[in-house]
Amino acid sequence: MTTTDNTILVTGGTGFLGSYIAEDLIEHGHDVVAYDLSTDDHILSKLDVADELTIRHGDVSEPTDVVRAIEETGATHIVHLAALLTNSARDNPRAALDVNIQGTNAVFEAACSLDDQIQRVTWASSAAVYAPPHNYNAEYVDEDELVYPDTLYGATKEYNEHQARVYHEDYGLDHVALRPTVAYGPYRETGGSAFLANIVEKPALGESFTVEYGDQVIDWQHVRDIAQVFRKATFADETALSQRVYNVCGVLATIREAANTVREILPDADLEISDDGELPWTQNLDMTAARTDLGYEVNYNLETGFRSYINTLREEHGLDPVQQ
Repeated sequence: MTTTDNTILVTGGTGFLGSYIAEDLIEHGHDVVAYDLSTDDHILSKLDVADELTIRHGDVSEPTDVVRAIEETGATHIVHLAALLTNSARDNPRAALDVNIQGTNAVFEAACSLDDQIQRVTWASSAAVYAPPHNYNAEYVDEDELVYPDTLYGATKEYNEHQARVYHEDYGLDHVALRPTVAYGPYRETGGSAFLANIVEKPALGESFTVEYGDQVIDWQHVRDIAQVFRKATFADETALSQRVYNVCGVLATIREAANTVREILPDADLEISDDGELPWTQNLDMTAARTDLGYEVNYNLETGFRSYINTLREEHGLDPVQQ
């Protein structure tokens, strides 16, 4: 591992995605400060990096706290993830505005006021900014297509893309926004797509599971693939950036295809799939720009991603790993 002079402040750094991004950054020699309301390090501990970073209690919706955190940690870059996800945003709309929008504004403001220190803000937008699938004629949807979310969570991300553009054009903020799809992997927390995790988790532990939407397409993105693209976006040369917002994807597969992949790994998996229901997400995203500008390539296909996921769960529950 090569050490660097970079210190990355990761907001939401003790959460699911934040912990994996911290792991990836540490593995590539960067110093990390996990800035979060929660100081629970259980995911970081499971990834064996809890002792290799600093955890700082903080609230992104408090602008002075964000500025103080940057100044006192000597952060050179910010990876901004802190947000209320789909279900929490729906159930707590005012809190979602405070955290998702005002918190992001606090990060942008702090980065601009400390622009001699902060070199870039890389932040999580979401594929949730897109309209439902029936609004698109193209086979694959690129970043210039219609954004018209049908969830409050998606709407907060759409607004943040607008304010990021203003901060970039009017105040010179160096930022990169990423639009991940459906993140999966060990230790995933609850969220709008948490039921998808059970396609893997229930059979891994010998439990049955029934899921709808069998013929509908999901973009399955392993959390470590998301982690590596956040790192690449954080350190991509500015001259390589043709845009500031990027789709970042994983592997397209229907829910039935994903379930069949689980069955190939676990032949005794008790999975029942129906075609009932309709998912509101647009998943067929074009990520040509991320490949070209950021050098992002998917490392985990469904088989390798699901197998590592299953074996991590089985190991934690004292079960034998599944062999290839």
